[in-house]
Amino acid sequence: MAIESSQGSLQSVIGALVGNKTKPIARQAAMGFFTDTSLCIGCKACEVACKQWNQLPASDPIWTGTSYDNTGALSATTWRHVQFIEHIGRREQGSNGLHGGIDAQIAQAKSDGVIPMIAPGTALPFFNTDRWLMHSDVCKHCANAPCQEACPTGAIIRTEFDTVYVQQDICNGCGYCVVACPFGVVARDERSDHTAHKCTLCYDRMKDGIEPACAKACPTDSIQFGEVEKLKAHARERLGILQARGVQEARLYGVDDDILEGGLNASFLLLDEPEVYNLPANPARPSNNVVPASLRTILAAIILGLFGIIFFRED
Repeated sequence: MAIESSQGSLQSVIGALVGNKTKPIARQAAMGFFTDTSLCIGCKACEVACKQWNQLPASDPIWTGTSYDNTGALSATTWRHVQFIEHIGRREQGSNGLHGGIDAQIAQAKSDGVIPMIAPGTALPFFNTDRWLMHSDVCKHCANAPCQEACPTGAIIRTEFDTVYVQQDICNGCGYCVVACPFGVVARDERSDHTAHKCTLCYDRMKDGIEPACAKACPTDSIQFGEVEKLKAHARERLGILQARGVQEARLYGVDDDILEGGLNASFLLLDEPEVYNLPANPARPSNNVVPASLRTILAAIILGLFGIIFFRED
């Protein structure tokens, strides 16, 4: 009894000093988004739902002069952003890499019976010479997140759903994650707490088994939420359907594991090159530059040291 009493006292003392160790949260299936830009109508319901659920302040609307989109970009208070990418009179010359340009594609689609024999100006949006590309952008929740690698305080963690989450109470506002993110997602709130903010994939809703607010509000199911592997399988199936219908420029982004050496938990189906959507074709991981930069620094120090030795010997 005395031994058990002493052990209990020791545990209470240790608990008071370092805190009681809680049982780790059980890992869940990796969850993420699949955004099908071919279904997006630019209604911005996802933006509104995101701001409403997460109680993010609205920004003053501005006229950019280049688009009907007045949000502009992702920020510390805008975690979903619907891009309006205008292609007006720019596709006739085959800017998407299509043989013969969009006019040849329309003719081929008509002959195949994919679209009816009507004027191109009123054809399906995929085959229209004048169109807008809509893209609801969001944090990619990278499998190997550069922002997490760059965080010096451990404020950025992976949840049990394999999503990337910023703990504001630990973040010191250094901004290393901001410059490390190759997608320009993470931002520091300069008007409020000066810490980093981004999409949480509605972690509070996921814990209760509820889908994120943006996916819930999307009227066309352009934003789909679920297990990452199932979403990737659906993405490949959707790509095959579109290409079979003649949309040869359709492509997937972030589905394969090559991007950032692990893939993205938020992937996209695009209707043009990634750069058109302000997405890097080959995003870089800053951590890959650490070893080469360190070796160059050491080599430079050795060379300078040798020059110094030679110089002082001559003196």
